[in-house]
Amino acid sequence: MIKILVVEDEKKVSALIKQGLNEVGHLVEIAETPTLAKELIQKKEFDLIILDVMLPEMNGLDLAKELRQRGCKSFILMLTALSTTKDKIIGLDSGADDYLTKPFEFDELLARVRALMRRQTEGKSLLKNGELIMDLIGRSVSRNGIKIELTTKEFSLLEFFMRNIDQVVDRNAIARQVWGTDFDPDSNVIDVYINHLRKKIDTTFSRKILKTIVGEGYVLNKME
Repeated sequence: MIKILVVEDEKKVSALIKQGLNEVGHLVEIAETPTLAKELIQKKEFDLIILDVMLPEMNGLDLAKELRQRGCKSFILMLTALSTTKDKIIGLDSGADDYLTKPFEFDELLARVRALMRRQTEGKSLLKNGELIMDLIGRSVSRNGIKIELTTKEFSLLEFFMRNIDQVVDRNAIARQVWGTDFDPDSNVIDVYINHLRKKIDTTFSRKILKTIVGEGYVLNKME
């Protein structure tokens, strides 16, 4: 699961990007203005920022420069209708890591995202908690050498726990990080998925690591 911020004022474009990226298991938020984008970036960490050049208030080039000056380490994929070599150089010099010309096919966008994330995960493709191992690139999970088959959402849920080992996380945090902002807080979907995940990573093993903390949330215990 990759955390992505889409900075795009064309609602149809941002909605299509979000839907497509959600379907492959990524968590996406949208900011229609640079001001909102900066507010979100101050509050949260994003792996990738998909940034349109033509924005209200200030253009994407200036926003990219400002984010880099502030120490933002997120990858930046610039979107623009301008396609000359000079335009691309200006975009890259402003702090972008890659450049995609509009209009584009979603498959091309997805390929650019994968390429950038490979750069991020080089040498960091595995998450480990003792005998529980998660391969982010191969999208596989095993415990004590036994392969565990997970659905896309179960994989995202486990990844969230693996990044927050020994930390109690409540339903709101899980909903926000794994299901996104459109999640219904009154739904029992989280409980259902927690039970499914627990059966797969815990049931056949003597040590139980995914636990419910009554009144607080859930925790994935650290294994030495």
